[in-house]
Amino acid sequence: MAGRPRGTDDSAILDAAARVMGRTGPSGLTLALIAAEVGLVPATLVQRFGSKRGLLLALSARTVVDTDASAARARAAHDSPLAALDALVKDQWPAELAPEEYANHLAFLCGDLTDAEARAHALATHRAQDRATTVLLAEAVDRGELRADVDVTALTATVQAAVTGAGLLWSLDHRSTLPERRRAALHAVLAPYAPDRAAAGSARPR
Repeated sequence: MAGRPRGTDDSAILDAAARVMGRTGPSGLTLALIAAEVGLVPATLVQRFGSKRGLLLALSARTVVDTDASAARARAAHDSPLAALDALVKDQWPAELAPEEYANHLAFLCGDLTDAEARAHALATHRAQDRATTVLLAEAVDRGELRADVDVTALTATVQAAVTGAGLLWSLDHRSTLPERRRAALHAVLAPYAPDRAAAGSARPR
């Protein structure tokens, strides 16, 4: 491992921190475990981030940037705005994520809510997700993928609540994978706003 401390950038350290967070939860997280994950010594992390809290705040701040970048990548990869939204919702968490890891990440979020600086980063991430969702839904309306009378602001809030709630339910019942549960929740919310639903619904037997 000689020579690695200088060659390990902050991004790799933050990635390692996220992995360790999922394994340990708040009570078990230490700088020593994070340092070992990337072949460094804890003193290097203190030099880079000041403290464990400083490292976690840096990770939270990066999450805001990552959210915007993920939205841009999803839109670039899909011609359809709804397909881009589907990918954005599904790909936020890996399919191999275990419920216990997700629960540990939720525990960190709960801790963030009691820390003003950490909460500000969490709120900024939420707002970045809102922005991305709003833009894609508005474009879907313009492209005819959703009905013209959709209230995009209200639908954005519903989408966010549904996909977040799907994660909580998944952490309880462990059915399927987290990405698929989030994706299914998105589809359920958007289904009533399909442009052909009103016409087709009037012709269907009840």
